[in-house]
Amino acid sequence: MSFWDMTIALAAAVAAILVRSAVRAVQPAADSGPHHDLVVYRGQLAEVDRDLERGLIGSNDAATLRTEISRRILDLDRAGSAATASARPASLALPAIALVAAIALAYGLYDRLGAPGFPDLPHAERIANSESIRAARPTQAQAELDAAAKAPKKPAPDPQFADLMEKLRAAVAARPTDEVGLRLLAKNERTLGNVAAAAKAQGQLVTLLGDKATVDDWAVLADDLVYAAGGLVTADAEKVLAETLRRDPANGTARFYTGLMEAQTGRPDRTFTIWNALLKDSPPQAPWVPYIEGQMEMLAAAAGTDWTPPDTKGPGAADVAAAANMSAGDRTEMIKGMVAGLEDRLKTQGGTPAEWAQLMTALGVLKDTARAKEMWALAQTALANDPAGLEQVRAAAATAGVTP
Repeated sequence: MSFWDMTIALAAAVAAILVRSAVRAVQPAADSGPHHDLVVYRGQLAEVDRDLERGLIGSNDAATLRTEISRRILDLDRAGSAATASARPASLALPAIALVAAIALAYGLYDRLGAPGFPDLPHAERIANSESIRAARPTQAQAELDAAAKAPKKPAPDPQFADLMEKLRAAVAARPTDEVGLRLLAKNERTLGNVAAAAKAQGQLVTLLGDKATVDDWAVLADDLVYAAGGLVTADAEKVLAETLRRDPANGTARFYTGLMEAQTGRPDRTFTIWNALLKDSPPQAPWVPYIEGQMEMLAAAAGTDWTPPDTKGPGAADVAAAANMSAGDRTEMIKGMVAGLEDRLKTQGGTPAEWAQLMTALGVLKDTARAKEMWALAQTALANDPAGLEQVRAAAATAGVTP
């Protein structure tokens, strides 16, 4: 039985029950109301006749009783006719209208929010479908060909620069173990928009360096592969992302593309988890933040959870800029109030690089060099495994006059 067959059958059963209840509500019971009274009055008339025959009452009394009982029967008949003409149809009309409206509303909601015509998809089947999608991804080479066919025509480079690029390509081809040449080639191919060529050169560089390749080298290669494939995270790119995260689980580029891959292969629930954590760890200026924020509500709905944008904690750049226009006393008090809670939380719970940098900036405005030095020392310990994040805090510390 299909979903709609079951739905129609259930709706019909419920409607029948409701209609039956409504009819019972407006119909009198067999042993009460006008019908019951009419039976009683007729019995009384028969009783009057029997009493007269037995001589228990006289003929005048019998006539008087018959007249009174007949009057009551006439009154009862008039009252019953009025009720039948007015009350009963109105009582049935309201439940009928409400029932039809409820069915129409339910259908309308499902047509808008549901997926009419689509069969149920159990969780196990969803996972199996995801694995099938992942296995069916095109190869990196095929994805690059597809992306190149759809890409707009690139403008011709400057003739002199084009000549230099030809010489550079020839030099790298002649000396494929030249690290500097490979880095230059990859960088300049990106500048020209030749992302597939850049990915090839970056891959050669990572292979050449082996264990000496940095996390950034691997992250750049992942970025090149995804761009060259037109935004698709292929199996080759997935392997590079895995290696990047093995070397640095906090790497933002790798976490972003890993979440993108899960979305592309039918696992938005995993994407939500990955990107939600990445959003909390990322500074506002991170390139992936605007894109992630634009997708989180949709991903949360697909993952069956709720999401609210994270609040900015502690004093931000706008707060510090506003403080600059205040009087010296007001500015100091405002910043002190904002700094106190953030400083205490970072000392006890830690925080993101952006929050450490915010604190350093605020302490610099307060010209509290001693506290800034103390927090800089704590930041170095807290962010020891996050070189990129530590550099962000170092820049704020330099502005505060703590580091050169």
